Amino acid sequence: MMQKTIDRLLIFLSIFLIWELCTHTFSILDPFLFPSPEKVAQLLVEDSEVFRKSFTSSIYLLTSGLILALLTAIPLGLLVGWQRRLHQAVEPLTNLLGPIPPIVYIPYTIALLPTFTLSSIFVIFIGAFWPLFINTVAGVQAVEKGLIDSARTLGVSRWTMLTRVLLPGALPHILSGGSISLVLAFILLTAAEMIGATSGLGWYVKYFSDFADYPRVVAGILVIGIVVLLLMTVYRQVSSYLLRWRTSG
Repeated sequence: MMQKTIDRLLIFLSIFLIWELCTHTFSILDPFLFPSPEKVAQLLVEDSEVFRKSFTSSIYLLTSGLILALLTAIPLGLLVGWQRRLHQAVEPLTNLLGPIPPIVYIPYTIALLPTFTLSSIFVIFIGAFWPLFINTVAGVQAVEKGLIDSARTLGVSRWTMLTRVLLPGALPHILSGGSISLVLAFILLTAAEMIGATSGLGWYVKYFSDFADYPRVVAGILVIGIVVLLLMTVYRQVSSYLLRWRTSG
C-alpha cells in the first residue's frame, strides 16, 4: 500500500515538473493556450467561490439522475433477470435502446421539458440507467440455479427472493455497472452544462472558452478531474465495503 502511494505521488510530481518546464521555465508551449501551474493555482484560489457554487450545482444534477436510475434500473433488472419470459420479451428493446448515446436526447429534452434542470436530470438518468439495468440482469442470471431452486423449495416470498437471494447474488455485477453509470453520468452532466446551463463545472469551462480565457479553462478541467477522482474513490470504497464478504474469512 505504501509503495503504491509513493508510485502515484512520483507520477503526479513528474507530470507537474514537465508542465512547469514546458510552460514557465523554457516556454516551449504557447503561454496563451497553456498557462503555467502558478497561474492555474492562482485562479483556483481567485475563483474558489465560483467553483464551490458550480460544484454544488453539478452534484445536485448528478445525484438526482443517479438516484432515479438506481430506483428504477435495479428493481427492473432483478425482475427481468429472474423472469425468463419477461427477459425474452424485453431483450430486443434493450438491444435497441441501450446502445443509443444518451447525448442525442438533449435537444428533445430541452424542447419538451419545462426547465434545463429537468432536461439534464433526465439525460443523466437515461445514461446511468442502461449500464445498471443490463448488469443487474446479467448478475441475476449469473446467480447459481441451485440457490434459487433451494429458495423456491423453502417457499420464500417474491420479495424475499428478490431482496435476500437475487440482489446479494447480483451485487458484484450491479456495482460493476454502477461504476460505468457514474462515469457516463458525469460525462453527460458536463456535456449538458456546456450546452445550455448557467452554472456548473461544465458551464464554467464553456463560458470561459468562449472568451478564450484558457487559464480558467485549464483550471476548470483540473477541477473536473479532481471531482471525478474523488467520486470514483468514494465509489470504490463503498463497493469494497458492500463486497467485504468476498474477502472475509
